[in-house]
Amino acid sequence: NYQGTLVVSAGGSMSSSRLAHYCEGNQIFERIEVLDGQARRVYRHNDQVLTLWPTAKIARTEQRDAVALFPAVLSGSADQLFDRYEMIAETGDRVAGYDAAVFLLRPRDGHRFAQRLWADQGSGLLLRADVLAPDGRVLETAAFTDLTIGIKSQPESVLKPMKKLDGYRVMRSAPQRTDLSAEGWQLKTPVPGFTQISCVKRSLEAAGDSDRNLAVDVLQTIFSDGLTHVSVFIEPLREDRHRPGAAAFGATHALRQALGSHWVTVMGDVPMATLKQFAAALERTR
Repeated sequence: NYQGTLVVSAGGSMSSSRLAHYCEGNQIFERIEVLDGQARRVYRHNDQVLTLWPTAKIARTEQRDAVALFPAVLSGSADQLFDRYEMIAETGDRVAGYDAAVFLLRPRDGHRFAQRLWADQGSGLLLRADVLAPDGRVLETAAFTDLTIGIKSQPESVLKPMKKLDGYRVMRSAPQRTDLSAEGWQLKTPVPGFTQISCVKRSLEAAGDSDRNLAVDVLQTIFSDGLTHVSVFIEPLREDRHRPGAAAFGATHALRQALGSHWVTVMGDVPMATLKQFAAALERTR
């Protein structure tokens, strides 16, 4: 159990969130309050996630697969991870008042970025993570600026807000587990080191549409190398709102393009060349 303030710096901007995480047996409870920009709160009980925008009085409920995000690290086995990264122990440091062991995970190829990780020596909790460019520049940093480990569990502080939605417009996203091949797609050439860990189809309201009943089916497939992730989104092409292009923000890169009558978005904390490999390998089978 822990709580603290998490600050993310990327692309010349910073954002901060207040985070609390509780475990009781195999039950996980989490709440996140975004402290900058538009007010937003996220509550999670296991795989059930509620996101609230208090000013707009909008709530989105959804079920999410357990994909590792900060401060978690691995989404695969250590053996698989070390096939793709070399781990180098560095000089210890302190983060948010805690003594930390520091490790550099250096990629064995050009398909991924290096990461430097600071882990609390007492609990193993990840305190800071830097994503590094090939020339050593820090592309993105996520770190606790204040932190308390070992707090008393407060599951009701998560469960109560998840039940009180009076006055909110509730948008429900019910993902359906599926597979690329079942949806008529395949990666004709796998991208080295990445394995599919999730594939879901969900119906989402299209942003900016005046008709709230208008929804679009989006297929999302997540690939992981054990440390980082790449998401591939596929949806029907709408020429009135889709524009091809590429973008980068800190370590996160995104590639958008049409593929026949579909629109494909590939994004992740990997080099743009890796995203282009995913996009080039994706093909329609029916």
